[in-house]
Amino acid sequence: MPTFRVTLVIMNQPVITDVVNHTGVLTLDRPKALNSLNHEMVRLIAEALERWRDDASVHQVVIRSSSKHFCAGGDVRAARDGVLSGRTDEVDAFFSDEYALNLVIANYPKPYIALASGVIMGGGLGVSAHGSHLVVTEDAFASMPEMNIGYITDVGMSWKLQHLPKMPSQALGTYLALTGYRLTPDDMLATGLATHKVSTLDGLVERIADEGVGALDAVALEPGHSALTDRLGGIEERFSGSWAEISGRLNDEDKELLAQASPSALVAATQLLRANATLDLAQALDNERALAAVMYREPDFAEGVRAVLVDKTNDARFAPEPSPEKYRDALVHGGSN
Repeated sequence: MPTFRVTLVIMNQPVITDVVNHTGVLTLDRPKALNSLNHEMVRLIAEALERWRDDASVHQVVIRSSSKHFCAGGDVRAARDGVLSGRTDEVDAFFSDEYALNLVIANYPKPYIALASGVIMGGGLGVSAHGSHLVVTEDAFASMPEMNIGYITDVGMSWKLQHLPKMPSQALGTYLALTGYRLTPDDMLATGLATHKVSTLDGLVERIADEGVGALDAVALEPGHSALTDRLGGIEERFSGSWAEISGRLNDEDKELLAQASPSALVAATQLLRANATLDLAQALDNERALAAVMYREPDFAEGVRAVLVDKTNDARFAPEPSPEKYRDALVHGGSN
């Protein structure tokens, strides 16, 4: 079958929209920022998905990067600037639209295939892990490192990480969220976060466009050993309950992973994860939206983003550990535990 392409390119836009045969292709093209998602990118992706949803000529959607790294997350530097300059309404709108997009992807009626290499963090997981297929290369890694910037596990991952297809576990989700553990490609396959591992993404869009999603099985590599699976027993023992309970069980490795975390973020995220364990994704995103609005208005967020992403000194001075009540009270769906 000959491959035909329709490309809509508007100069200086950070998402390039193509149609290749019957495949809609979204290419993240903000490489200097590791494709961190800003409001414009969220809108462009949402608009394309809306356009293709009922277009009978588009059978599937692929999202990829124009560069080595897929996506390093949401543009929290811009969010910090917005908060510090008093433009919190703009920050609220960005996160609300981003979370709405995550739900659109999760409920998309056509195959949604993410092709990812390099960094897949934060918002990058939000636009990949909720789709029907996540294809990773051998150099890919995934992480939710929000604790180090005084923030919470968001973009629906406070729900997804504890409902992984092959390893559903509240304790595992809590571990991945609080520690920011970097999942390898084999970890992602073992948990079901990823569906395929491949040696290269080169030519894969065209092959999918010609052959459909079945092309992925033809190029998939066999899974290797997942180091995460070796940790599961201890994770189940240590990462259940409230943050106060978890913190009393941490081993030395856990403490090292948590060394730069905001105490407030650890308390808030644990409350969020416990509430979201028994909810659906839409309700979980509601909780994320409500709690996020509290978190990025607190000093720890601006301080954490400064230390990690602006000055890159990793010397954040966070507030002391707070009581969990204010974060529990911020949630709009309480869950059952």
